[in-house]
Amino acid sequence: MKLHNFFRSGTSHRLRIALNLKGLDVDYVAVDLRREAHLQPAFKALNPQGLVPALELDAGEVLIQSPAIIEWLEERYPEPALLPADPLARARVRALAAIVGCDIHPINNRRILETLRHQWGGDEARIQAWCATWIGAGFDAIEALLAADTARDPGVCFGTRPTLADVYLIPQVESARRFGVDVARWPLIAAIDAACSQRPAFAQAAPAQQPDAVG
Repeated sequence: MKLHNFFRSGTSHRLRIALNLKGLDVDYVAVDLRREAHLQPAFKALNPQGLVPALELDAGEVLIQSPAIIEWLEERYPEPALLPADPLARARVRALAAIVGCDIHPINNRRILETLRHQWGGDEARIQAWCATWIGAGFDAIEALLAADTARDPGVCFGTRPTLADVYLIPQVESARRFGVDVARWPLIAAIDAACSQRPAFAQAAPAQQPDAVG
């Protein structure tokens, strides 16, 4: 398989974590968003939406949209599972992931911020404030949900091992720091981030560890 992605992309980051947790090796294909490689015909032939990541399967099929790709991975490679077996527990893990995937990340991603910059005249201070607003709202909710779950291991979002919720949360923490948000405001989230950073699947997926990473 080939993973077409960008080192700093949150959606690419979450997919790298999921692949690592599943123990799957892929060929890394860098798509440089800074040079708009995602908008060029070669990449749009893979993904007409012009977004990363895209997972190119060995038989030639191309999967797009990180939630769909991760669901495919969970169905195709069910062990280790990223979702609990119990339906209620699965819903709770999916809800934690969705706070990031539906309510924080989409309005803070690159194309939204570029629109704010170039069409609405947003300077970098306003962009930082915009991102911090939605990260803060989402993290407040996640922190409250984590606090209410007294049965979980403090190093993960749910249960005793990483789940889909951690796959989504950790890249968003990375993004929060990049936008100048002090994650120490949410001690439970910070503890999960610190614990996950010690796990090889997460450490190896970090943006700084990717071949296209720059300072």
